Amino acid sequence: MKNAIKILKLIIHIPLKIIQILFIGLIKFYQYAISPITPRSCRYTPTCSVYSIEAIKKHGPIKGGYYAIKRIFSCNPWGGHGYDPVP
Repeated sequence: MKNAIKILKLIIHIPLKIIQILFIGLIKFYQYAISPITPRSCRYTPTCSVYSIEAIKKHGPIKGGYYAIKRIFSCNPWGGHGYDPVP
């Protein structure tokens, strides 16, 4: 029974790890290819892309992705600003 649970956890963990790597790869692509040619617009510290990577590494691709999307949508003239660490 314990082996079955370990196998099930592994089956769930591997796809989530792959998704996490893909998300972080997309963010890194944005940081190095797109961000340098656009004007700085993030109102927060750390920047939204750094925050997104930290959130995904800390909470995984689902919950961390949720935090990242929530942060990106709040980064506008009517949203917040200042220091906002990953919860």
